Amino acid sequence: MNRFVDRRIIITGGGSGIGQGTVLRLLAEGGRVHAIDVNADGLEVTRTMAAADGTADRLSVGPLDISNEHEVGAGVAAAIDELGGLEVLVNAAGILRAAHTHECTLDVWNQVIGINLTGTFLMTRAALPALLESGRGVIVNFSSTSASFAHPYMAAYAASKGGVDALTHTLAVEYSKQGLRAVAVAPGGITSGITETTPGMLPSDADWSLFTKMSPIIGKGMGSPADVAGVIAMLASDDGRYITATSVRIDGGAHG
Repeated sequence: MNRFVDRRIIITGGGSGIGQGTVLRLLAEGGRVHAIDVNADGLEVTRTMAAADGTADRLSVGPLDISNEHEVGAGVAAAIDELGGLEVLVNAAGILRAAHTHECTLDVWNQVIGINLTGTFLMTRAALPALLESGRGVIVNFSSTSASFAHPYMAAYAASKGGVDALTHTLAVEYSKQGLRAVAVAPGGITSGITETTPGMLPSDADWSLFTKMSPIIGKGMGSPADVAGVIAMLASDDGRYITATSVRIDGGAHG
């Protein structure tokens, strides 16, 4: 498929995990992609992977802290200038920190909200003029199953993702008459940098029985970044033209 052959795309979190998988998938479908990540080394890995796929000629990268207003303004403007416009924004960057809620510091709370929610807002605000100018702009934001289902020890993360859901719905309604679609994806049980490090973040006295309702019921374990990237490819392409103002859960039925 070449659903993105005439699409210019910015993807945050493009240096690892689901963001990286999405970069590779949309490149494979013909898109021209600018990948953003705070980790410059991760972006170089993505570039190497794209080169192996024969798609690196349509990939540009740029290290950027999405929680920094100045960096976002300058970085997005430069990316749009290099791309020559913008049709798709995928806000995949995010972090998770875990603690007993009564022990969660304000610094940790603000860090998670600042990247996951405020970072999504800053990227969206900077990209909106170009997305609206295209007349067919699409924003895909990253929510999480934690926004709707109880994930213990993850209050800041869950709150940030609930905010992403609310932001997504508002964008979809506010700009619908200008041709913009805004959707969210809510991954759960997907192998990524976040899920691989989560066990080490949990309190030493964490009650693991609280996680029994979070296991996929299909497949042979956790899903892969490619499982989410495929859904994003559908949502951001014309195949998703009748989908907006909603969140799509991708969790192997774990929360069914």
